Amino acid sequence: MPKPDLITITDPRSPVSEAYRTLRTNLEFSSLDHPLRSLLVTSPASAADKALTLANLAVIMAEGGRQIILVEGDLRKPELHEIFGVKNEMGLSDLVRENGADPAHLPLKDSGVEGLRLLTSGLLPQNPSVLLGSARMEHVIAALTDQADMVLFDAPPVIAVTDAALWAAKVDGTLLVIRAGGTEREHVQRAKALLDKVNAHLVGAVLSNANLDSRLSGYYKR
Repeated sequence: MPKPDLITITDPRSPVSEAYRTLRTNLEFSSLDHPLRSLLVTSPASAADKALTLANLAVIMAEGGRQIILVEGDLRKPELHEIFGVKNEMGLSDLVRENGADPAHLPLKDSGVEGLRLLTSGLLPQNPSVLLGSARMEHVIAALTDQADMVLFDAPPVIAVTDAALWAAKVDGTLLVIRAGGTEREHVQRAKALLDKVNAHLVGAVLSNANLDSRLSGYYKR
């Protein structure tokens, strides 16, 4: 079962849940001409709550009636399987090692949320960047997008390792999670520069851990 810190499940009428719905709407309207089928969510550096932000966004997208696949693409410190309370058995790395993916036999797990399925990381590879840079990974991504309206990918922080840049070059869009009071301005600038080098489509940024206006909080509690 999902952990209690998934506020979009535990308190769907809260201001934070409404903020995720606004994010969903903004993503939909930002890509009317070129609809996003795959989206990478990452952060400039650590301590940005990226995995939890991504998990809540996935719940809200599924709530909107879309078929969503959430991929644990952080092959160094995967967190999504813990957030949703599922076992990390066969997953993404295993699909790539098998030289392709059969769309009829993807090891997708039930997240406990209608319309949302999860592909865990699987056995962590010794060198994730080699796995991510392989042509086989592109076949896996294609198989996943054939099975969903939207595929959401998690990735390590951009400036920590090359993984996020490799992911960003393979998906339709990238979303940066920036932690209020925790992410340095210099790190954001460096992350953007690294993403620009791979011609990533940066669709925007999310500010996590921000204080909501108390007047708005009062409105949503009515």
